[in-house]
Formats: sequence, C-alpha cells, structure tokens
Amino acid sequence: MTYNAIVVRNDDNSHSSAFGTLTELDDHPSGVTVRIEYSTLNYKDALAVSGRGPIIRTFPLIPGIDFSGVVVDSADARFAVGDRVVATGFGLGVDHNGGLSQLVRVPAEWLVKLPAALSTFDAMSFGTAGLTAMLSIIGIENHGIVPASGPVIVTGAGGGVGGLSVHLLARLGYTVLAATGRASEAAYLTRLGAAGIVERADLSTPGRPLAKARWAAGIDNVGSHTLANLCAGLLDDGIVMSCGMAQGLDFPGSIAPFVLRGITIAGVNSVNRSMPLRQTIWERLADLTDRQVLASMIDTIGLDDVPHYAGRLLDGEVRGRLVVNCGD
Repeated sequence: MTYNAIVVRNDDNSHSSAFGTLTELDDHPSGVTVRIEYSTLNYKDALAVSGRGPIIRTFPLIPGIDFSGVVVDSADARFAVGDRVVATGFGLGVDHNGGLSQLVRVPAEWLVKLPAALSTFDAMSFGTAGLTAMLSIIGIENHGIVPASGPVIVTGAGGGVGGLSVHLLARLGYTVLAATGRASEAAYLTRLGAAGIVERADLSTPGRPLAKARWAAGIDNVGSHTLANLCAGLLDDGIVMSCGMAQGLDFPGSIAPFVLRGITIAGVNSVNRSMPLRQTIWERLADLTDRQVLASMIDTIGLDDVPHYAGRLLDGEVRGRLVVNCGD
C-alpha cells in the first residue's frame, strides 16, 4: 500500500518538510483506515510545515489537524467501508500523523460520520475553523447574549475562523463588526455578513483600561493588546471567546472591565470536545451556512502545494480557507 503525504522531519535539529510517498500506516489495532479526500491548511499546520513554531512534538510526522474522507477498512463495528467521515483535533498533526496525506489510520473514537447534507469537500470547507467558530458562538449563546444584546465583534476576520464566525453570526441574526488590517477586504467581509468594519490598528496597540462600551460579545483570534481592548470595550456582562494568539500570548489588560462591568473571557479549545457536541456542531454548520457565501471563502490547492502556501498563510497573504485536495 503506497500513498502520498507531506512529511515533516527534524534530523540533526534541521527542520524540513516535503511531499513524498509512504508505505506504512500507524498501527491502531481497533482503528479505522480512511482514504482522505480533503484536508485543510490551517495556521497551526502552516507553523508545523514551515518550522516557524514548535507545533509538532514527535518526528517524523505527517501534519494536518483535520481531514475528511471515506472508510476503506474498519476494525470497529461503528464504522463500515464506504462511510463518509470527518476528524478534527485529538492531537492529529501534532502527536499523531494527520490529514495532509492520502491515507490515515486512527482510533474510531476520533471520527464523526458526516451528516447527509455535507460532502467531504463541505466538511473541510469548515474544518477545524468551523468547529472553533461554532464553539465560540455556542459560548456566546450560553452566556445569554442574543442579537438584541448588541453587536458582536470578530477579530482576525480575514482568516478562516474569523470569516466563518462573521458569516455564522450574521446568519443567526447578530449585528457583526469585523476587525481586519486589510482595508481591501471590506467588500469581502460585507458579503460574509459584516455590518461594519473595524480597523485592526484601533485594537492592536495599548488602549484604555476601560473604554467606551460598544459590543455585547467578541470572538478573538489574536490575543495580546487586541484581546485586552476587546475586553475594555464590552458592554455590561459581555463575553469574549478567546480562540487565537496570532498577536501574542500575553494579556496586557486591566481588571477594571471585569469588576466594573462584570465581563467574562472564555477560552475555546476545539481539540478534545465530546462526540455528541461535535455531532451537534456539524449538523448546525450544515443547516446554517449559505453555500454560495461559503464557496467565496475557499481556495483549493493540491497536497504538493502545501509547503508553498504555508509560508503565504503565515505572511498574511491568504484570506478565508485553504482546502487541500488530497486525492489527486
């Protein structure tokens, strides 16, 4: 059995990633073998492929934090040959061989059967970014924030999580403010559903401990000063869902909005969510999304294109989602 994959190595502390042909799969005796049709190139994957971040914990490894495809062999009664499945998280592409490959064998517990309304391409149009966006929205809903509560701001709106968050929130009836550093993306973000554009520069530098209250909730992909400024601008009892650290790991903020306005920061971890919650999210994604709008967010690349696009993604030259066609 031969298959193609992206393999990252760190021989003699020298990082490399390359497209190549392999002949062996991971040994999961009670696992499921999937012929991968699509994966994605996420920020985390780009760090792993490029070597710009310490993402991978064991070498050599196939990166890719998500994939969708068709079962070709199963030692678990829950999955049969021909089932269409999706997987995200669980250490894929970090501790275990991931989705930037044509074949993978994983424990059955990591797989979700796709809803009938979603193709394998649709699944990776969402991917981990869609799961993260929906987890963030569920957090906002569970906090009691409804469309009438006030605007919701989304940072890093030009990226995958940000763009999907903008679109899904708008479809749910929220007034969405999209923060971006690229003025040229205003028309694109408006098409996704943004009611207004916020300049990234207005949020990314040190601000007041307590700013004018402008939004009921936020989804932050950036961290650092941006997260602090989102907190400073929350309305009473507002919440920020924190799901990214592109600007930095620090939080140079004040306790003032927490004490004086009763605000909350909640972290979003999509790696180890329960299977019932994952199933609910995939069904909601299938029902909520305007497929024409989703298509406008997608660029499709080949498996051998991944190293090139990893650098472009990290350099801010990519908007929306990069879906990787692993089958060709």
